[in-house]
Amino acid sequence: MWQSYLNGMLVAFGLIMAIGAQNAFVLAQSLRREHHLPVAALCVVCDALLVAAGVFGLATVLAHNPTLLAVARWGGALFLLWYGAKALRSACSKQSLQHQQGQGQRSRRAVLLSALAVTLLNPHVYLDTVLLIGSLGAQQSVPGAYVAGAASASLVWFSTLAIGAAWLAPWLARPTTWRLLDLMVAVMMFAVAAQLIFN
Repeated sequence: MWQSYLNGMLVAFGLIMAIGAQNAFVLAQSLRREHHLPVAALCVVCDALLVAAGVFGLATVLAHNPTLLAVARWGGALFLLWYGAKALRSACSKQSLQHQQGQGQRSRRAVLLSALAVTLLNPHVYLDTVLLIGSLGAQQSVPGAYVAGAASASLVWFSTLAIGAAWLAPWLARPTTWRLLDLMVAVMMFAVAAQLIFN
């Protein structure tokens, strides 16, 4: 059982730590201190559910249904391009973190819906979390322990990212830092969208 748990944790850590659309979104929300803990919790829950779905059968369904993957691919690319353009526009503006906070935070519902979109409209989440992690988990001697290990990795990573970035926010609350952060988010979204379109 513990071997399956550790395998799930190590595989998930290896994939989740790569800076992708989901991590960039959590980082930005955490530095803004805008509902960052609910966003991190939502990402953990989504990852756990997707890994469980992959381990217990969805990976096989997706592998044999190219239409579903194509829909996810193009829908995700369009969403990522839109979100990247939004971040790029913010990077080109003269607003600092304080100015953004002065305009009022978005509602928790709006932020969580954006987090869901970044998570579920990104086809990489299905390729990595469902197909790759799920397929490996289906071969474990104790698949449930593997899912628990992967979920633990997600919990540790997103909690650390959310709490650590929020803690650093006072030292990073300068206009230049925020332009660079928005630019990083934009580049990340465009890069993932390009991979989806041209691969």
